[in-house]
Amino acid sequence: MNEELDFILDSTKESMSGAITHLEKQFSNIRAGKASPAMLGSVTVNYYGSQTPLNQVGNVATPDARTITIQPFEKSMMQEIEKGIMNANLGFNPMNNGDFVIISVPPLTEERRRELAKQAKAEAEESKIGVRNDRKSANNEIKKLEKEGLSEDLAKNTETDIQNLTDTHIKKIDELLSIKEKEIMTV
Repeated sequence: MNEELDFILDSTKESMSGAITHLEKQFSNIRAGKASPAMLGSVTVNYYGSQTPLNQVGNVATPDARTITIQPFEKSMMQEIEKGIMNANLGFNPMNNGDFVIISVPPLTEERRRELAKQAKAEAEESKIGVRNDRKSANNEIKKLEKEGLSEDLAKNTETDIQNLTDTHIKKIDELLSIKEKEIMTV
């Protein structure tokens, strides 16, 4: 029975950590005023008939806080890269100078900052729901084991451990959200 409880604890912890990893990835896609290559993480480009991530068809760099440049590995990809950025609907207007595709990142308006903060809150809430669902699944597994003969003390102890895991992960999500909101709202 102890191996089963350890397995439940480990898989729950892994699943909850996955929710935090996912949240961090989502937060990296929410831009906070400063230019970053991660802003183009969702962009795909038609590369000889297949959709390919932008960073696999060119070098993405940020020479300063307001500019992103993409230097294609092949000059013939210029138009496709521009099209991919436009299709990603990120609100960027790419230009090319023959060697680079250049994106000027406009400063965020107060209204846009509030929208992005709201979006960050929604992402954090989704992650919290995921963590709570993981807790619920684990507790259901413990209840099943209890019906199969697991002692009540062991069940309660494991449920407490799972609640502590949940609290730790929810706290981490709140910390990440706080950092992201501060980043978004800082002019």
